[in-house]
Amino acid sequence: MASRSDTKTRILDAAEKLFAERGFSETSLRLITSKAEVNLASVNYHFGSKKELIRAVLARYLDVFMPAAAKEISRLHTAPNQASLDEIFSALVAPLLELNKLRAEGTTIFLQLLGRGYIESQGHLRWFITTHYGEPLAKFVKAVQASVPHIPSAEMFWRLHFTLGTVVFTMASADALTEIAAADFGEHNDIEAVIRKVIPYMAAGVAVPVINNEKGLL
Repeated sequence: MASRSDTKTRILDAAEKLFAERGFSETSLRLITSKAEVNLASVNYHFGSKKELIRAVLARYLDVFMPAAAKEISRLHTAPNQASLDEIFSALVAPLLELNKLRAEGTTIFLQLLGRGYIESQGHLRWFITTHYGEPLAKFVKAVQASVPHIPSAEMFWRLHFTLGTVVFTMASADALTEIAAADFGEHNDIEAVIRKVIPYMAAGVAVPVINNEKGLL
């Protein structure tokens, strides 16, 4: 007979895979219970609701990633010169790759889940992340803003979301992209190489001066 912890882990593992593949909205609790081979009462007992289950799935990654990311960002501030966007984004690579030790393909799964949260307008996830991981998140945003003080806060909001979208798309397409690069250009890239390739692109996009259609550059 499975223990309560075993049952909870099976539910989380099944939900994680289905959420990443199908999305939160398209994944029913009955589909999760079928894959996990548990009854609906088990989900209600351990999580209470689908929203709480979604948060629990993400928390397994965020609990590892957020503290590690904040630590790496803090190390940048010990340098005598202000960190560049390339340095700030690069500081997140190691914490992201550590997620592969948490689960097989953990980096890709985490970013897919994060992307699903934004694509499907899961507003409760924004509340959950800002409430439970507000300090490390604020540290990252503050570092980015300090690096590009010419970008207004409202514009930065958009650019950071565009950046997240770029990462999510890249990771979701990583297998296809690496196969094309190998076939057409003889390149052989792993996940770390793919992430590092996209960093200069994102940094340049976040830093580009704001353009006012009527008055030109601000």
